Amino acid sequence: MWMKTLTVGMISTNCYLIGREEGDDCLVIDPGAEGRRILTAAEGRRIAAVLLTHGHFDHIAGIPELAKLQGAPLPIYIHSLDQAMLTDPALNASLSLLGRKVVSLPATNLVAEGETLSLAGLDIQVLHTPGHTPGGVCYLTEGHLFTGDTLFHHGWGRTDLPGGSQKDLFASLRRLMPLARTLPVYPGHED
Repeated sequence: MWMKTLTVGMISTNCYLIGREEGDDCLVIDPGAEGRRILTAAEGRRIAAVLLTHGHFDHIAGIPELAKLQGAPLPIYIHSLDQAMLTDPALNASLSLLGRKVVSLPATNLVAEGETLSLAGLDIQVLHTPGHTPGGVCYLTEGHLFTGDTLFHHGWGRTDLPGGSQKDLFASLRRLMPLARTLPVYPGHED
């Protein structure tokens, strides 16, 4: 699998580009900012879709620029419980944490627990992992686990923002632990 990792934006969000090694297109996971830099990192590959682990501003802010620069429709995948966060600055925490409105383009596709997405030559399993947000998800593909802000290498995401639930997060962490012990984990922040 071809993969690039970028740290973007003022909160140092990890953004991942993934695809087939020999492919002409790729996927972007959590484009939190710097759409031009993300497109450059794609190395000429067409961005087939954006996969969002959740809807907080620091994971979605790069979508409008990325879509504009690509100049073609950009499918956006997110869980239905986080869908409203894309266009609501109160829900995506940009108003409370930044004091300004950050919005994305609306979702084009909704993901659900247990679904397998076939995109850019990859089969990607969706794991619903609520707690950080109600619609938080992790993506599992080719032995790589992309956890967003559900699980970090040295901790987990906060639960004090709108929709957060410590009870739900701990249940999600218990679910992920067996996978995290055997697979490489790619979190939304940290190395």
